[in-house]
Amino acid sequence: MQLPDAEAAYKNLIAKIQADRCEGFILVGIRTGGAWLAKRLHRESANTNPLGLLSTSFHRDDFDKIGLHAQMKPSEIPFDVNGAHILLIDDVLHTGRTVRAAINELFDYGRPASINLAVLADRCGRELPIAAQYSGTVFELPSDQMLELKQNEHGKFIFRLYAKGVPE
Repeated sequence: MQLPDAEAAYKNLIAKIQADRCEGFILVGIRTGGAWLAKRLHRESANTNPLGLLSTSFHRDDFDKIGLHAQMKPSEIPFDVNGAHILLIDDVLHTGRTVRAAINELFDYGRPASINLAVLADRCGRELPIAAQYSGTVFELPSDQMLELKQNEHGKFIFRLYAKGVPE
């Protein structure tokens, strides 16, 4: 299967966000791939709002099965969530469960005025009624395949495909 180019998807995502004039939004990245994406967007857009990073570990619906990841990093929300306009950023949107967990985590910090979702890749296959307002690329993958965002040694984004249950 031919995967989309992650850097081209990134450029497309930036163009969509800029066209919609989202400069006033506070960027919040979902760890790990979404955090990489949010950091780069924040840096390259010269957004002056603080950058937030979210861990969804405690709000995952499979927490009782998989527990905490050994390298889990905590959420970092250095701003008042109450009344904030947030652009939630993730790398790959699939079932919607990670985004649901991220929204629950955000509400632990307060009540935002709005939350919009930006993803680098929407691979379809939703299990929850969650949709991205901004996506760099949209394509379908078989349910037994996983898509992962990686960074090369120069910080450029690369998509990696692997069989479900067989990570790197």
